[in-house]
Amino acid sequence: MAFLSNFYEWDQKVHADDFSLFPDNIGPYLSIDETSLSQGELYTIVTNKEAKGRKGALVAILKGVDADKIIPILTTIKKIKRLKVKEITLESNFNISKKQKASHFCETF
Repeated sequence: MAFLSNFYEWDQKVHADDFSLFPDNIGPYLSIDETSLSQGELYTIVTNKEAKGRKGALVAILKGVDADKIIPILTTIKKIKRLKVKEITLESNFNISKKQKASHFCETF
């Protein structure tokens, strides 16, 4: 049976419940936001601001908002791609400890 989506061959299927990365979408200006998608589950979303919400905007979506858990996943993106980043914007309701951890994350880019 043929499927249109190629879901069964998707290289991120194994870990898609926890995170999905799209490193080809990295650009010089990223945004990191938190959102609740369903039943109070929080997710961290990294987007390329230059894509303005269109195709190529999603860089990463990660289950949870704990910086200690999401930074190691994001740093699996090859350094050559991370070096493209010039600026990361955080949503205004990040608390102080998250901002400190985010600044540590920004140093990895």
